[in-house]
Amino acid sequence: MDTRIKKNVEKTIKEKQKESKVLYNPKGTQYKQEKSIKCIELTDEYTRIDFLFKSPHYYINGGWVQIDGDSFIRPVGSEAKYKLIQAINIPVTPIKHYFKRSGEFLSYTLLFPALPKNTRKIDIIEKEAPGTYFNFYAIDFSSWMTIPHAGSQVISNN
Repeated sequence: MDTRIKKNVEKTIKEKQKESKVLYNPKGTQYKQEKSIKCIELTDEYTRIDFLFKSPHYYINGGWVQIDGDSFIRPVGSEAKYKLIQAINIPVTPIKHYFKRSGEFLSYTLLFPALPKNTRKIDIIEKEAPGTYFNFYAIDFSSWMTIPHAGSQVISNN
């Protein structure tokens, strides 16, 4: 009698990253823009979006930023909302990140649930209301690069 049991082995993070699809915005490192999307990582488990924000020059000290905990993404033309799971390097309201000077850069990441495989365009919404929110509409990432920006590369392990 054969009693071998087949175990499900959970994949390591590195194995999962190999299965992900990272798309780099060709305009993602244009440092003249106040806010930009650097890249989008699509996996079966999550959607990761990396941003770059430049503090405005009209504030001497650069002002402050935060992200609303009810932020979401949605495929263009859909009512489905994928709510923010985690914010990395940007505080969630009511906490604020205060800049030290105008023109200072903040790189941050937002994690959301996985999008349907056929998604090519999304809206990224912090809050649909009057005000200055991190809202991006009809972001078409279908033709973005699959190679990283030069500035995103690790040059040395020192």
